[in-house]
Amino acid sequence: MLEVRNIFKTYEGESLLNGISFQLDAGETICLLGASGSGKSTLLRIIAGLEDSNSGSILFNGIDLASTPPHLRDFGLVFQDYALFPHLNVNDNVAFGLRMRRMGQEEIDQRVNASLKLVNLSGFGKRKVTDLSGGEQQRVALARALATRPRLLMFDEPLGALDRSLREDLLNELRTILHQTKIPAIYVTHDQEEAFTIADRVLILHNGMIVREGTPADVWADPQSAFVAGFLGLGNLLDGEVIGTNQFQTEHGIFNVKCGHEHSKGDKVKLLARPFQVRDDANVVSGSVADVIFQQERYKVTFDSGLFVYLGEAPKLGEKLSIRVKVECLA
Repeated sequence: MLEVRNIFKTYEGESLLNGISFQLDAGETICLLGASGSGKSTLLRIIAGLEDSNSGSILFNGIDLASTPPHLRDFGLVFQDYALFPHLNVNDNVAFGLRMRRMGQEEIDQRVNASLKLVNLSGFGKRKVTDLSGGEQQRVALARALATRPRLLMFDEPLGALDRSLREDLLNELRTILHQTKIPAIYVTHDQEEAFTIADRVLILHNGMIVREGTPADVWADPQSAFVAGFLGLGNLLDGEVIGTNQFQTEHGIFNVKCGHEHSKGDKVKLLARPFQVRDDANVVSGSVADVIFQQERYKVTFDSGLFVYLGEAPKLGEKLSIRVKVECLA
């Protein structure tokens, strides 16, 4: 399927992509997740053939695409700004790529109708795209990409312009469509919730490199670095010092952590204190309650020390608490 080999890219003398390599399997959806400036959109454009890399190669089914122009790669692209033609109605927007391929009108009609049905827009064909809501316009953009039956779909922050509830609905629909069509896809976003919802595999980019790769569950359970844990907001990041076997001194006290890394006494480490209360861990975070915020059926409780936990019931401000939490060694 798709293979990205050792892609390097500089911009205005600065390194933007630094040896990116990965594979995309048949029917798989991967997400390139990273902050603005991490290089994820540039990487997508290089795969699409819209931008050149300084070195490296893009292969599809073992064939190097270096000499293949974008319109012959047979990749579908969906952007945040929809990129629809405002002077054309829905049918004509969806049919645009098919007409460029000089298909017969009967086949064009069949594909347009099938694509609109797939994105739940049957009956919208004669409407002006300028009369549609943002979510409906993005569905038209998706239908246009699907109509050509691409061998790869690529999404560049496709839901960034939509409000939260609409974004969630469309994201779930998109996941269903990708599973139904079995078209491999690359999804670019800075939003971890989007990434973890839609992706079979997540690739986290930082400073032009893939710093963590795995299934959403694996990445969440084992971030492997302080950067990934912080970027995903997995909990409290602590500076620690090794004082004994599986013992770490921090400004918040001593933590006992079963660690698979090799450390010597005095080594500096990063620890992750997960914010969820547990029963079977000896580590405790304590303090006076400084702030309480309700967040989706739970309360984020911040101590005067700056540490935070999530609880099912709201404590009182100033109340002293001691909560058992899971603590992990990241490096």
